[in-house]
Amino acid sequence: MGNLVAIVGRPNVGKSTLFNRLTKSRQAIVSNEAGTTRDRQYGKCEWNGKEFSVVDTGGWVVNSDDIFEEEIRKQVIIATEEADLVLFLCDINNGVTAWDQDVAQILRRAKLPVLLVANKADDGKDLYDQYEFYKLGLGDPWPISAATGSGTGDLLDKVLELLPVKPKDDLEDGIPRFAVVGRPNAGKSSLINAFIGEDRNIVTDIAGTTRDSIYTRYDKFGFDFYLVDTAGIRRKNKVTEDLEFYSVMRSIRAIENSDVCILMIDATRGIEAQDMNIFQLIQKNNKSLVVVVNKWDLVEDKSQVAIDTFINAIRQRMAPFVDFPIIFASALTKQRIFKVLETAKEVYLHRKAKIGTSKLNEVMLPLIEAFPPPSVKGKYIKIKYVAQVPDTQIPTFVFYANLPQYVKEPYRRFLENKIRENWTLTGSPINVFVRQK
Repeated sequence: MGNLVAIVGRPNVGKSTLFNRLTKSRQAIVSNEAGTTRDRQYGKCEWNGKEFSVVDTGGWVVNSDDIFEEEIRKQVIIATEEADLVLFLCDINNGVTAWDQDVAQILRRAKLPVLLVANKADDGKDLYDQYEFYKLGLGDPWPISAATGSGTGDLLDKVLELLPVKPKDDLEDGIPRFAVVGRPNAGKSSLINAFIGEDRNIVTDIAGTTRDSIYTRYDKFGFDFYLVDTAGIRRKNKVTEDLEFYSVMRSIRAIENSDVCILMIDATRGIEAQDMNIFQLIQKNNKSLVVVVNKWDLVEDKSQVAIDTFINAIRQRMAPFVDFPIIFASALTKQRIFKVLETAKEVYLHRKAKIGTSKLNEVMLPLIEAFPPPSVKGKYIKIKYVAQVPDTQIPTFVFYANLPQYVKEPYRRFLENKIRENWTLTGSPINVFVRQK
């Protein structure tokens, strides 16, 4: 089980800059306008051989002053419910604001470790300003500069010290884990109930704490897998129902702990930004994918044209990864529910596919010869040999070439497409690397 760290704080205190530093990415868009981060707020941080996930809450704020603070307050509450540790960021140059005091009050009540981070301590003079932050009642402030990185190492040491040690889940190895994910009201719970039925006795629950996923072992009708369910845990405070941030925070753990994600899309609403957010989480974690268009019984026009239009819309939004199954189903009427399980099982097997080296070379090398990588600066790139790397999470192929640095993304995508055309790997992500021979 992975740990989850949430970064909270007012707009413009440097949440995105800190996020980029921790995840070693340039993903979050950093600018001086409040509320500019969007859709890029999740990543992984590795420090001293340990890995945890980081969520930057800044991106989920609707930017209008009256709801602005209310929204952030909601997010802080969600973060304290879903994360294992909160980094509360303040700006050392602005000192303590009334808003910081509000948030501190929520965080003091939280049942999880909180680190108070005084950001923008860019030079020695600023360090004296940190003492003001003691009045927030959250212990020692950690002065850092997210922009230059000073102080972040000590902060990360402290984070690792405070993160709870997760017990290893006592699930049998080699049994696939399927997670049902999607935005609120897409029908996740109904689908899980349709799978399991009221017949709870064939099913064994292995419960984690509330913030972890619940695993349900399903073994009947020739299936044997764990359902990773976070949908079943409903919070009393309904404030969070419609928040995009809420559904993403819920999905992170389920996705990280699964092999195959069953992404539910509501047929009556089409594909929305929130579905895309969850899809990106699935991709970033290299998980296999089955898309289920649920509530198909409520759609008037069920003609083939309508189905094709829907399929094309989904594939266009999710490109370049388009090789995944799409099933039109209804959890309510149990239409094609079985097909969802069969497909998830197939997709899991594709994830484990092994392709013989001689077969790979026999098929791929003539294709490469017919369409070699474009030459760069008059240099010709020759790919001599290809092999699948054994024992990887997802099918991984290495092409050995004389000048691997000149093989660009479009050509790697061409290689991936050719592998997919010749072997069935539907639903599974694959890695294609080009290395020095």
